[in-house]
Amino acid sequence: MSDDAKGSGFSRRSFLRGGAAGALATGLLPRDADAAVAANDADGAPTVGPGAVEIELEVNGVARRLEVEPRVTLLDGLRDRLDVTGPKRVCDRGTCGACTVLEDGRPIYACCRLMIESAGRSITTVEGLGSPDAMHEVQQAFVENDAQQCGYCTPGFVVATAALLARSPAPTEQEIEAGLGGNFCRCGTYKGIRAVVGGPAERGGDGVG
Repeated sequence: MSDDAKGSGFSRRSFLRGGAAGALATGLLPRDADAAVAANDADGAPTVGPGAVEIELEVNGVARRLEVEPRVTLLDGLRDRLDVTGPKRVCDRGTCGACTVLEDGRPIYACCRLMIESAGRSITTVEGLGSPDAMHEVQQAFVENDAQQCGYCTPGFVVATAALLARSPAPTEQEIEAGLGGNFCRCGTYKGIRAVVGGPAERGGDGVG
C-alpha cells in the first residue's frame, strides 16, 4: 500500500474487508471468515464499507463534505456527486490521462483512486486552474497554439502540463517525457502541445523537435 493511501486513513485492503463483511452478513462467506473481517489492517487503518462513509476534501479551493461508498472512485465522485466535469472518463483504466487531476499539487489519474483515499486532501481540476474569463497561462497557451481538437484529452493534458511547468519551467526532453508520457491525444495535437510545453528545441537548444 502506498504512503498516500496510508495518509488517508483508508486502504483498498480495508475496502475489500468491508465488502467481505457485507458478504458474510448475507451468508456468502463461511463463518470462520468472521475474525479476518473484523480485524483492522496491520497498519491500523480502520475497516470501512460496504455502506457510505462521510468524507471531507477540498476541491478547487472549496471544502466539500459528502457521503460516498468506499468503492466510488475520485473521478466518479467529482463528476457524479460534485458536478465537477472537467476530468473526463475515456479509458477508465489509468492509461490515457484524460482524468488527470492534482492531489496536493501532484498529478494523478482520478479513475484509479478511491475517493476516500483523497479525504483530507486538496484536489485541483482544470476548472480550478482558471476560467474562460481568467485563464491560467497554460490554458491560454493551449488556445494560442491550437493544442486541442475534440477536447476529451485536453483537460488532463492542461493539468499535467501545468504540474510539469510548475516543477520545471524549462523542462528537459526527459522531464517532458516523464511529465506528459501518461497522457494521450487521439486527435494528434502533439505539435501544439509541444509548443505549449517548450523544451530544448523550442528554446533554441539541443533536443528532439
